Amino acid sequence: MYYDSIRKPNYRNKTKNFYGKKSNGYSRFRQIKKLDPNLFIKSAQITELPHEQESLARFVDYSIDEKIKRNIVEHGYTIPTLIQEQSIPHILSGRDIIGIANTGTGKTAAFLVTLINKSLIDRNQRTLILVPTRELAVQIKDEFKIFAKGTNLEAVAAIGGINIKSQTYALRHKPHFVVATPGRLKDLIQRRQINLFHFQNVVLDEVDRMVDVGFLNEIKYIISLLPKTRQSLFFSATVDRKTEEIVNSFVTNPVKISVKRQETGENINQDIIKIGKNLSKIDTLHDLLVKPGFEKVLVFGKTKWGAEKLSKALIERGFKTAAIHGNKSQNQRLRALQEFKENRLQILIATDVASRGLDIENVTHVINYDAPTSYEEYIHRIGRTGRAGKTGNALTFID
Repeated sequence: MYYDSIRKPNYRNKTKNFYGKKSNGYSRFRQIKKLDPNLFIKSAQITELPHEQESLARFVDYSIDEKIKRNIVEHGYTIPTLIQEQSIPHILSGRDIIGIANTGTGKTAAFLVTLINKSLIDRNQRTLILVPTRELAVQIKDEFKIFAKGTNLEAVAAIGGINIKSQTYALRHKPHFVVATPGRLKDLIQRRQINLFHFQNVVLDEVDRMVDVGFLNEIKYIISLLPKTRQSLFFSATVDRKTEEIVNSFVTNPVKISVKRQETGENINQDIIKIGKNLSKIDTLHDLLVKPGFEKVLVFGKTKWGAEKLSKALIERGFKTAAIHGNKSQNQRLRALQEFKENRLQILIATDVASRGLDIENVTHVINYDAPTSYEEYIHRIGRTGRAGKTGNALTFID
């Protein structure tokens, strides 16, 4: 995954490290204390999803168009998740929402189903969805296609890494839904290719992650251009001082819903793999990948160069593998993700930028080939497995 217009460190002011040599700004990573390996060990607690035990609602019971209901059924949904059950009635009634929920809880379907229905009732209704990453924007657009099939509603993904001319042309047709990343949206606004005053519905999704990567000012700027009369939906895993600042300027008399899960999934088996002195990491990884059950594996490396090198080494060993990192083009990253989702690849190797926002079904294992530099990053990494109530597995290599 790749963040549009991400802030880059200033390396001009070089300082000396304790070796007396000049640092280019990356030396701080050498000083990070290694995490306690015990943090990476935990057995899964097998429990049923709360909504399977408690929810009495069904998608067919909601006051939404029959076309959407058919699309939901075809997609295999029958019982709403907790975030869907608690938010859909309020969104349908026109209320603003503050939803505190992790990735993978079903919030995307909650706002898509309801806002697609709103556009079907009134074709003049338009929706802007703002997200932190390009990959998440594409995933939301793909889900839109599922729920809006047969409705003649259109969606455009306004993201970086793709020719802006094709996006400006698509925007001239005034699509009902625009899914955008902050950097590209700001660019389109300044080029006068999009007027936010024409959007009566706005979704800010994964706001904490947008703030984490430095988009606070862009979000404030975008909110300032929205019409005062609108329906506003705000979703975030956490609400700290900065995100609360956004909330206060964004929603009006909101309904607050919280279905946040614990920091580490209770249904993820977590363990460490110690690399012996006479063993290489690549051979250890090879021995794991040939074992039964390692069907869909996401491997995390520390650097772009290391991820690419590991990918090539596994391909030479006969594994169906691809890598995603910042040196890959947007089309290369999207193609690799699609092949992994469709099980045409067994292994996807990624740097840490890919740990945020990805929603890939049935990942059997997350392997931290290079240990994460923070516990927060570890949480984001392993959150790619054990989704939708299934048991996942996370393994961390320790030298």
